[in-house]
Amino acid sequence: MTKNEIPSHASVVVIGGGIMGCSTLYHLSKMGVTDAVLVERNKLTSGTTWHSAAQVRALRNSKNLTRMIQYSVELYSELEKETSQNVGWIQKGSLSIATTPDRLIHIKRQEALAHAYGIQASSISPSAAKERWPLMNSKDVLGAVWSPDDGRVSPSDVCTALSKAAKKLGAKIFEETGVTGILTKNGRVKGIETTNGTIMCNAIALCAGLWSREIGAMVNSKVPVLACEHFYLLTKPINGIFGNMPTLSDHDSHLYIRDDSGGLLIGCFEPMGKPIKPGILDEKFEFSLLPEDWDHFEPMMKLALHRLPQLESAEVKMLLNGPESFTPDGTFMLGETAETRGLFLGCGMNSVGIASGGGAGMNLAHCIIHGHTAYDLCEADAKRFAPVFNKIEHLMARAPEILGNHYDISYQGKQLKTSRNLKRLPLDSYYRKSNAHFGQYYGWERPLYFGKTSEPKLRFDKPDWFDHVGEEVRTTNENVSIFDNSSFGKIEVKGPDAESFLLKVCAGNMDREPGRVIYSAVLNQRGTFESDITAHRIAKDHYRLFVGTTSIQRDLVWFAHGANGYNITLEDSTSKYAVLAVMGPNSPQILNNCGASTLIELDYFKTGSSHIAGKHIRAARMSYVGELGWEITCKSENAPAIYSALITEGGKPAGIWAQTSMRIEKGYCATGHELDSDISPVEAGLMFAVRKSGGFIGQESLEKKLSEGRVPSIVSLKLHDENAMPLGNEPVYWKKKIIGQTSSCAFGYRVKAPIALARLSFQLIDNSEVEIDIAGDRFKATVVHGPLYDPMGYRMKSFL
Repeated sequence: MTKNEIPSHASVVVIGGGIMGCSTLYHLSKMGVTDAVLVERNKLTSGTTWHSAAQVRALRNSKNLTRMIQYSVELYSELEKETSQNVGWIQKGSLSIATTPDRLIHIKRQEALAHAYGIQASSISPSAAKERWPLMNSKDVLGAVWSPDDGRVSPSDVCTALSKAAKKLGAKIFEETGVTGILTKNGRVKGIETTNGTIMCNAIALCAGLWSREIGAMVNSKVPVLACEHFYLLTKPINGIFGNMPTLSDHDSHLYIRDDSGGLLIGCFEPMGKPIKPGILDEKFEFSLLPEDWDHFEPMMKLALHRLPQLESAEVKMLLNGPESFTPDGTFMLGETAETRGLFLGCGMNSVGIASGGGAGMNLAHCIIHGHTAYDLCEADAKRFAPVFNKIEHLMARAPEILGNHYDISYQGKQLKTSRNLKRLPLDSYYRKSNAHFGQYYGWERPLYFGKTSEPKLRFDKPDWFDHVGEEVRTTNENVSIFDNSSFGKIEVKGPDAESFLLKVCAGNMDREPGRVIYSAVLNQRGTFESDITAHRIAKDHYRLFVGTTSIQRDLVWFAHGANGYNITLEDSTSKYAVLAVMGPNSPQILNNCGASTLIELDYFKTGSSHIAGKHIRAARMSYVGELGWEITCKSENAPAIYSALITEGGKPAGIWAQTSMRIEKGYCATGHELDSDISPVEAGLMFAVRKSGGFIGQESLEKKLSEGRVPSIVSLKLHDENAMPLGNEPVYWKKKIIGQTSSCAFGYRVKAPIALARLSFQLIDNSEVEIDIAGDRFKATVVHGPLYDPMGYRMKSFL
């Protein structure tokens, strides 16, 4: 093989030579993959990386996304020492200003979050902000937050340094090498075909930016990403710019501003972006830009002139219009696809590719080599999107809104407006007649609450729906409510090996007799959560697993990967069945009046069959809300008749927010909130969902955690001030030190106080007093081990 000849085989092939591709190649090499190959159809950085504004701001909305970017900061600052390649790292900090009261609350919440994650951030006055940015018009500024550790880099130089270091470690890079096909066998990657030949490989890292969707389609893998136009203005040098300055974030005006070669760079994320249809950006789009669009930019220009009056006399260098790729929820995709084993995604960076690239590339390399990211990144999981979001018409509608939401205030209850009504529940029309306010989860439209008369105004204080949700909780507590959990994922496990299979992949007592309901942890080899499930054992060779709404694709793939050697079948039956939870003290009376009296005799965590309105149902006696109740499963087409019968007998519909409030009062953990792959059943206090007999995935690691003296770390918190509004992720203080963070939060209507679940770094005794930082204000709270509300006086573990 000559120096420029592609190899016939590589352990991993990286597709794409932007920041994600170069970072992934570098980290693969650092982790010991000595024969990794990167192919780029044009030149390195020639897609979107080269024109990036390249801001690196560490703070994100979760601990691990922040941790990931903190890694990027450390990497970029050290790369020059490693490679002698200047990466243009400039660490001058960032300044976030607020011109509205809600924005001020928002940035103060971010400041509190920064403290929880160990990031320097401090509130400063408008006059102090003016000192840091003298050119700024500060007359309407109410306050600001200063973050001294933020910075920026030269994107092309970073990629040069990463590729240089990777090649020293044995990696090879082939430019002018386009991918024409992906080879698979039995659903697994075997190689790629390129314009310069075929490379057989074990894994592919798809880091092709806004072209990733079309490459994924080569093997029918869904990669929901779409390009939008992204604008920033460059001026020639102006008076008042001396050296490098902090990045100025005026998010009320949708702007970010910094110095650039003695002039200004003024970028925007306008309220509604401009999508780019597939096919417009073809293989010839290399170091290219899109046409200037001054009409589209004009509203942003007016806002920039208000903030920077000197801009009026500045000479414009250019209005840069470069494409950036966006996903349906504004977070990148990282990990193995659901459809093709060995095909890993690192794309859809939502205009934060440079900030994320160092840490995201490290985590993608870790995922390829070890089978999982270095720490939990469930919010970036490549399998989190419903397949419907890959349709181009939905991406064309959603991506511009995602761009426009880039600087939105993080209000509670905020819902996206585009690409809605993609998946409707069997009772959707009934709920609309009952004035439901809907939220979208994995494409499903689910009632959040009922009784809406107008669109709620988003706010940080008591929300418009407060009394509606309170009435639903009261009805559940005093009478009976019906919650629709039809969107929960359902997996049928059938076959002679069903029990032995589930005993391997689930940690719970999956060998319970038919007719039992089983709650179980689903662990990985590290002894931490992949998921948690509720299973109905319908027959000796048939289980029905219930998983979270957004978890179905990920969990189904996890179980399928563990099914080799077992004589079973797995089926996604989510749409086939509806689930209605009948909850409240009068639920036995309603069931009796509907002709299902045999269900009343069921013991807790038992399941049985009956009929309502002449339709077959299977019901489980269990409760997610801390009230007496039964969860009814029926065929989706039978749901209207059954629901009508329940309503006729006095049931009232209730939404997710009432259910969530009661879940938190009951102290129940939820996947994606309290449970993820960084926590085990030991710390979660869920060892009752783990059987003593062993033989399950993760057993050895779990035993090691127990031997190390790990203890439960999740507690309930009851705030003393009924006007406090925790939303989640607030730092928890004890004796002036941060000892944890809130996760799930709500108002507890039954305990008449704001409530939260929180994970603490060490144990406190019951009734200890802590403080929660909400937007800079400290609110006292009482620590409770166990539920804040437990009317039935027993715990789930007694029945497992």
